[in-house]
Amino acid sequence: MATSAAHAVHTAHRSDRWRFDAGRVCLDLLATAEAEPADGVGSGSGDGHPQEPLAADGRLSRWLVGARLVPVDTPLPACGPRWVERFVELRGHLAQVVRAEIEGRPAGPALERINAFAAGAPPAVRAVRGPGGELVRALAAAPECGELLAAVARDAVELLTDPVARAALRQCEGESCRRVYVDTSRGRRRRWCSSEVCGNRERVARHRRRAAELRAVS
Repeated sequence: MATSAAHAVHTAHRSDRWRFDAGRVCLDLLATAEAEPADGVGSGSGDGHPQEPLAADGRLSRWLVGARLVPVDTPLPACGPRWVERFVELRGHLAQVVRAEIEGRPAGPALERINAFAAGAPPAVRAVRGPGGELVRALAAAPECGELLAAVARDAVELLTDPVARAALRQCEGESCRRVYVDTSRGRRRRWCSSEVCGNRERVARHRRRAAELRAVS
Protein backbone atom coordinates (compact mmCIF):
# COMPACT_ATOMS: atom_id res chain seq x y z
CA MET A 1 0.00 0.00 0.00
CA ALA A 2 1.34 3.44 -0.87
CA THR A 3 2.25 5.83 1.94
CA SER A 4 -0.72 8.09 1.22
CA ALA A 5 -3.10 5.13 1.28
CA ALA A 6 -1.67 3.86 4.54
CA HIS A 7 -2.05 7.34 6.04
CA ALA A 8 -5.68 7.53 4.91
CA VAL A 9 -6.47 4.15 6.42
CA HIS A 10 -4.79 5.16 9.68
CA THR A 11 -6.71 8.43 9.71
CA ALA A 12 -10.03 6.66 9.10
CA HIS A 13 -9.21 4.18 11.86
CA ARG A 14 -8.31 6.96 14.28
CA SER A 15 -11.31 9.20 13.60
CA ASP A 16 -13.98 6.51 13.32
CA ARG A 17 -12.46 3.70 15.37
CA TRP A 18 -13.07 1.31 12.51
CA ARG A 19 -11.05 -1.85 12.84
CA PHE A 20 -10.01 -4.08 9.97
CA ASP A 21 -8.68 -7.09 11.87
CA ALA A 22 -11.44 -9.68 11.39
CA GLY A 23 -9.59 -11.38 8.55
CA ARG A 24 -12.24 -10.81 5.86
CA VAL A 25 -13.89 -7.68 4.52
CA CYS A 26 -17.37 -9.16 5.05
CA LEU A 27 -16.57 -9.67 8.74
CA ASP A 28 -15.15 -6.16 8.94
CA LEU A 29 -18.54 -4.91 7.71
CA LEU A 30 -20.26 -7.09 10.30
CA ALA A 31 -18.07 -5.47 12.96
CA THR A 32 -19.35 -1.98 12.13
CA ALA A 33 -22.49 -2.83 14.09
CA GLU A 34 -20.24 -3.21 17.13
CA ALA A 35 -18.27 0.00 16.52
CA GLU A 36 -17.27 1.88 19.64
CA PRO A 37 -18.54 5.47 19.89
CA ALA A 38 -16.28 8.22 18.57
CA ASP A 39 -17.24 11.87 18.98
CA GLY A 40 -20.69 10.70 20.05
CA VAL A 41 -21.34 8.73 16.85
CA GLY A 42 -22.89 5.37 17.54
CA SER A 43 -23.30 6.07 21.24
CA GLY A 44 -26.86 7.35 21.05
CA SER A 45 -28.94 10.21 19.80
CA GLY A 46 -29.52 11.73 23.21
CA ASP A 47 -33.10 10.46 23.34
CA GLY A 48 -32.25 6.89 24.27
CA HIS A 49 -32.13 5.61 20.68
CA PRO A 50 -28.82 4.29 19.36
CA GLN A 51 -27.47 5.78 16.17
CA GLU A 52 -26.29 3.69 13.24
CA PRO A 53 -22.46 3.73 13.33
CA LEU A 54 -22.24 4.00 9.53
CA ALA A 55 -24.76 6.81 9.24
CA ALA A 56 -22.80 9.90 10.24
CA ASP A 57 -21.56 12.13 7.46
CA GLY A 58 -18.70 10.51 5.56
CA ARG A 59 -18.28 7.49 7.81
CA LEU A 60 -19.37 4.92 5.21
CA SER A 61 -17.07 6.51 2.63
CA ARG A 62 -14.16 6.30 5.06
CA TRP A 63 -15.01 2.69 5.89
CA LEU A 64 -14.97 1.82 2.18
CA VAL A 65 -11.48 3.32 1.89
CA GLY A 66 -10.27 1.62 5.08
CA ALA A 67 -11.62 -1.72 3.86
CA ARG A 68 -9.74 -1.14 0.58
CA LEU A 69 -12.92 -1.49 -1.44
CA VAL A 70 -12.14 1.85 -3.06
CA PRO A 71 -8.73 3.50 -3.45
CA VAL A 72 -7.90 6.65 -1.54
CA ASP A 73 -9.29 9.88 -3.04
CA THR A 74 -11.94 8.03 -5.09
CA PRO A 75 -14.91 10.40 -5.50
CA LEU A 76 -18.10 8.96 -4.01
CA PRO A 77 -20.66 11.71 -4.64
CA ALA A 78 -23.64 9.35 -4.42
CA CYS A 79 -22.64 7.84 -1.08
CA GLY A 80 -25.45 8.91 1.22
CA PRO A 81 -28.32 7.60 3.34
CA ARG A 82 -29.51 5.13 0.70
CA TRP A 83 -26.05 3.57 0.52
CA VAL A 84 -26.00 3.28 4.30
CA GLU A 85 -29.40 1.56 4.25
CA ARG A 86 -28.22 -1.02 1.75
CA PHE A 87 -24.94 -1.74 3.56
CA VAL A 88 -26.84 -2.10 6.84
CA GLU A 89 -29.24 -4.49 5.09
CA LEU A 90 -26.37 -6.65 3.84
CA ARG A 91 -24.74 -6.50 7.27
CA GLY A 92 -27.94 -7.84 8.84
CA HIS A 93 -28.02 -10.80 6.46
CA LEU A 94 -24.33 -11.45 7.10
CA ALA A 95 -24.94 -11.47 10.84
CA GLN A 96 -27.68 -14.09 10.51
CA VAL A 97 -25.69 -16.39 8.24
CA VAL A 98 -22.31 -16.11 9.96
CA ARG A 99 -23.72 -16.64 13.43
CA ALA A 100 -25.82 -19.56 12.17
CA GLU A 101 -22.63 -21.17 10.83
CA ILE A 102 -20.83 -20.68 14.14
CA GLU A 103 -23.79 -22.16 16.04
CA GLY A 104 -24.29 -25.01 13.55
CA ARG A 105 -27.86 -24.19 12.54
CA PRO A 106 -29.60 -23.27 9.26
CA ALA A 107 -29.37 -19.63 8.22
CA GLY A 108 -32.81 -19.32 6.65
CA PRO A 109 -33.59 -16.86 3.84
CA ALA A 110 -30.66 -14.55 4.71
CA LEU A 111 -28.33 -16.76 2.67
CA GLU A 112 -30.32 -16.17 -0.50
CA ARG A 113 -30.23 -12.44 0.11
CA ILE A 114 -26.43 -12.59 0.31
CA ASN A 115 -26.39 -14.59 -2.93
CA ALA A 116 -28.56 -11.92 -4.54
CA PHE A 117 -26.11 -9.19 -3.51
CA ALA A 118 -23.21 -11.31 -4.78
CA ALA A 119 -24.84 -11.77 -8.19
CA GLY A 120 -23.84 -8.26 -9.21
CA ALA A 121 -20.44 -7.42 -10.65
CA PRO A 122 -17.85 -5.74 -8.38
CA PRO A 123 -16.17 -2.51 -9.53
CA ALA A 124 -13.75 -2.86 -12.43
CA VAL A 125 -10.17 -2.12 -11.36
CA ARG A 126 -7.14 -1.01 -13.31
CA ALA A 127 -3.45 -0.33 -12.64
CA VAL A 128 -2.32 3.26 -13.18
CA ARG A 129 0.79 5.27 -12.46
CA GLY A 130 0.78 7.08 -9.15
CA PRO A 131 2.36 10.49 -8.43
CA GLY A 132 5.75 8.87 -7.89
CA GLY A 133 5.56 6.68 -10.99
CA GLU A 134 4.64 3.55 -9.06
CA LEU A 135 1.72 1.36 -10.11
CA VAL A 136 -1.37 1.86 -7.97
CA ARG A 137 -4.90 0.48 -8.08
CA ALA A 138 -7.71 2.64 -9.43
CA LEU A 139 -11.31 2.06 -10.40
CA ALA A 140 -12.30 2.23 -14.03
CA ALA A 141 -15.29 4.42 -13.14
CA ALA A 142 -16.99 5.88 -10.09
CA PRO A 143 -18.38 2.83 -8.27
CA GLU A 144 -22.07 2.24 -7.81
CA CYS A 145 -23.43 1.08 -4.49
CA GLY A 146 -24.49 -2.29 -5.91
CA GLU A 147 -20.97 -2.96 -7.17
CA LEU A 148 -19.44 -2.38 -3.75
CA LEU A 149 -22.11 -4.48 -2.07
CA ALA A 150 -21.35 -7.25 -4.57
CA ALA A 151 -17.67 -7.16 -3.62
CA VAL A 152 -18.52 -7.64 0.07
CA ALA A 153 -21.15 -10.31 -0.62
CA ARG A 154 -18.79 -12.24 -2.88
CA ASP A 155 -16.21 -12.21 -0.11
CA ALA A 156 -18.85 -13.69 2.18
CA VAL A 157 -19.69 -16.41 -0.34
CA GLU A 158 -15.99 -17.28 -0.67
CA LEU A 159 -15.62 -17.42 3.11
CA LEU A 160 -18.73 -19.53 3.69
CA THR A 161 -17.87 -22.03 0.95
CA ASP A 162 -14.24 -22.48 2.05
CA PRO A 163 -14.24 -25.36 4.58
CA VAL A 164 -10.95 -24.30 6.20
CA ALA A 165 -11.89 -20.64 6.59
CA ARG A 166 -15.44 -21.50 7.66
CA ALA A 167 -14.13 -23.81 10.40
CA ALA A 168 -11.94 -20.97 11.68
CA LEU A 169 -14.85 -18.60 12.33
CA ARG A 170 -14.83 -17.49 15.95
CA GLN A 171 -16.93 -15.28 18.19
CA CYS A 172 -14.89 -13.01 20.45
CA GLU A 173 -14.84 -14.19 24.05
CA GLY A 174 -14.69 -10.64 25.34
CA GLU A 175 -17.46 -9.65 27.72
CA SER A 176 -20.32 -7.99 25.78
CA CYS A 177 -18.38 -8.24 22.48
CA ARG A 178 -20.04 -9.94 19.52
CA ARG A 179 -17.35 -9.45 16.89
CA VAL A 180 -16.59 -12.41 14.65
CA TYR A 181 -13.18 -13.12 13.13
CA VAL A 182 -11.24 -15.78 11.24
CA ASP A 183 -8.79 -17.43 13.63
CA THR A 184 -5.54 -17.95 11.73
CA SER A 185 -3.38 -18.14 14.85
CA ARG A 186 -1.07 -21.07 15.49
CA GLY A 187 -3.08 -23.82 17.10
CA ARG A 188 -6.28 -21.85 16.57
CA ARG A 189 -6.06 -20.49 20.12
CA ARG A 190 -7.06 -16.87 19.51
CA ARG A 191 -9.72 -15.90 22.04
CA TRP A 192 -10.44 -12.27 21.29
CA CYS A 193 -11.19 -10.15 18.25
CA SER A 194 -8.26 -8.01 19.43
CA SER A 195 -5.72 -8.71 22.15
CA GLU A 196 -5.20 -4.96 22.48
CA VAL A 197 -8.92 -4.25 22.97
CA CYS A 198 -10.95 -7.13 24.40
CA GLY A 199 -7.88 -9.03 25.60
CA ASN A 200 -6.59 -6.00 27.45
CA ARG A 201 -10.02 -5.36 28.97
CA GLU A 202 -10.11 -8.90 30.33
CA ARG A 203 -6.59 -8.60 31.74
CA VAL A 204 -7.51 -5.32 33.46
CA ALA A 205 -10.73 -6.83 34.85
CA ARG A 206 -8.81 -9.88 36.09
CA HIS A 207 -6.26 -7.65 37.81
CA ARG A 208 -9.02 -5.65 39.49
CA ARG A 209 -10.73 -8.81 40.72
CA ARG A 210 -7.48 -10.07 42.22
CA ALA A 211 -6.85 -6.70 43.87
CA ALA A 212 -10.36 -6.70 45.31
CA GLU A 213 -9.91 -10.24 46.66
CA LEU A 214 -6.63 -9.27 48.33
CA ARG A 215 -8.26 -6.24 49.96
CA ALA A 216 -11.12 -8.41 51.18
CA VAL A 217 -8.82 -10.84 53.01
CA SER A 218 -6.37 -8.27 54.34
